[in-house]
Formats: sequence, structure tokens, C-alpha cells
Amino acid sequence: MATNSVTVIGNLVEDPELRFTPSGVAMAKIRVAVNRRWRDQQNEWQEETSFFGGTLWREAAENAAESLTKGARVIITGSLEQRQWETQEGDKRSVVEIRIDEMGPSLRWATASITKTARSGGNDWDGGRQSVPAAPVARDDYGPDEAPF
Repeated sequence: MATNSVTVIGNLVEDPELRFTPSGVAMAKIRVAVNRRWRDQQNEWQEETSFFGGTLWREAAENAAESLTKGARVIITGSLEQRQWETQEGDKRSVVEIRIDEMGPSLRWATASITKTARSGGNDWDGGRQSVPAAPVARDDYGPDEAPF
């Protein structure tokens, strides 16, 4: 079985777009710009920017929307997925996106403060902060009406 894994480091093009599925599951659409810089054969600097989109789910989606803003340098890990559809005019379209497993701020040129969130379904006696991490979220834990895209 083949597997794919991708790590992307770049800057958010816009604030994470938080939405909810009809059954109430949080999702955030993310767009990131990745700059590549190199010297050409004449020793001149060249630069190229690529843009990537992705989706983050559940508590991670809500945390990203609350914590990260346009311009923030982020580190994203996940897998690449291709999505295909047909327009109303009958044209076929496809896009490759990142199915985000983990996302966080890059600390290369910034600092961050970490605040743990309360676990889902637990009590909130300590103001939303707990000393234990939130339970991991299964990647394929959504219902048929909650497609990943």
C-alpha cells in the first residue's frame, strides 16, 4: 500500500475560514503561500511562490481559527488528496489539496504562547485549561454527510 505525506511551511494567505457541517462538525479551510528562493546560473536571486489549500477538522479547526491570522508563518503536515467535480456547464475540474493532520505556528521568526483547550465532553472546572492533552482525533471519523471537502 502506497502512502503519501507532506509537510508545508509557509504564510497564511488569509485567516482560516471556520465553517460547520450540517451535523455540527467544525472544519477550517486554510490557504498558505510557500516561497522558494534560489540563485540562478548568473548568481542572481530568483523567487517563486506556490499556493496550497487544505482542510483542518474538529477541535484543531476551531483552535486554528482562534489562534492563527493572515500572514502567520505556519507548519502543516498531512496528506495530499485530489478532488474532482463537474461544473454546471459540464466542465470537469480537479484540485489537489492538503488533508491537514497537524498545524501550528512556526517559531523560526516568532514566539507563541500555548494554551491547552478543554477536552470535548469533559467538565470545564479549570477555565478551559487542563494539564492533559486533548484526545487524538481519528482522520476518517466523519459521517457520510460530512465529506472531507
